[in-house]
Amino acid sequence: MIDRLSAKRLAAVARKERLHIVRDPTTLFFAVFLPVLELFILGYAIDTNVRHVRTVVFDEARTQESRTLLQRFTNSEDFRIIGEVFTDRDLAQAMVAGRARIGIKIPETYSRRVQAGQTAEVLVLVDGSESSVAAEAVNVGNAIALSESLEHLLQGRSMPVEARARVLFNPDTRSANFFIPGLMVVLCQMMAIMLSANAIVREKESGTLEQLFMTPVRAGELVIGKMLPYLGLVLTEFSVIGGLMATAFGVPVHGSFLTLLAIALPFFLAMLGWGLAISTRAQTRDASMQMSIATVLPSVFLSGYVFPLDSMPRPFWYLAQLLPTTWMIDVSRGVILRGAGWAELWPTAVVLSVMAVVSLAASAVLFRKRLG
Repeated sequence: MIDRLSAKRLAAVARKERLHIVRDPTTLFFAVFLPVLELFILGYAIDTNVRHVRTVVFDEARTQESRTLLQRFTNSEDFRIIGEVFTDRDLAQAMVAGRARIGIKIPETYSRRVQAGQTAEVLVLVDGSESSVAAEAVNVGNAIALSESLEHLLQGRSMPVEARARVLFNPDTRSANFFIPGLMVVLCQMMAIMLSANAIVREKESGTLEQLFMTPVRAGELVIGKMLPYLGLVLTEFSVIGGLMATAFGVPVHGSFLTLLAIALPFFLAMLGWGLAISTRAQTRDASMQMSIATVLPSVFLSGYVFPLDSMPRPFWYLAQLLPTTWMIDVSRGVILRGAGWAELWPTAVVLSVMAVVSLAASAVLFRKRLG
């Protein structure tokens, strides 16, 4: 068989295929640019070391000793104090709303007990919905308390400072509790984008798109009519995954699932808009599939699904805030693990609604320009 191979014919076939690749910008993009993008994201944006975790402080003592202790937390660079609260209720609300991942409470008797050589306990509340943050915060909190105690020991006193860490929302730090609420968002995002992208491309491939526009159906009616069934399908799939999450994997749902569904609605509308935008560029279902899968990369690595956002460099952190997935994953973990409700999540619902409007409007404009 090898003897029958013709170098001339092989070269001709290879040349023909090379021309196809050169003339297909989509193939070149996925072959050259996408690996480079992955390299930059994994090399610069992803930091497995937990740093600058958002922290709120409830300092009841308000003395020089308590300020010195808080300064140690700040100097460690693992904690970034973003605010101060003045009641236990405000401290708990900041944790439930997700504004802070760590809460530090210094009791009123802290300085008196330190000066008397008695054990002074400091409460460190840790958000267990972020498993990597939880483990690091507990270890660093204990290390800071030990360092403070050693300094007192060198001054001839006893070792009085003890950090009491309490992991909230996921005290057993089960990986399923952490990953599945985010995974259901990522999976349904892929489904929404692929379905809406293929819906238009399928009409292009079959040649029926032009026939549809010869009917009284307008462009806007065509787009909305095609998207509505997929919106219902994605919401149904989201509910099914949520049911399996609670029954098969034993992940407790502490908040209202109806609240989660209501906030998921604008998120999926935004994702359907992404799919519509992809359909304006792709000419085949294979191309639309590749472009849809490409949206998974930033959604997984930059949304906080796997790696904590607070540890990212500022440019990538700002980029993550532009992704609807970042906000929706926080909502999913907030409702399921932290028991958050409308009082804590309405600002995120507003942000997702704005993103949905922008996404749908931009994709509709691109779709009409493509038709023109």
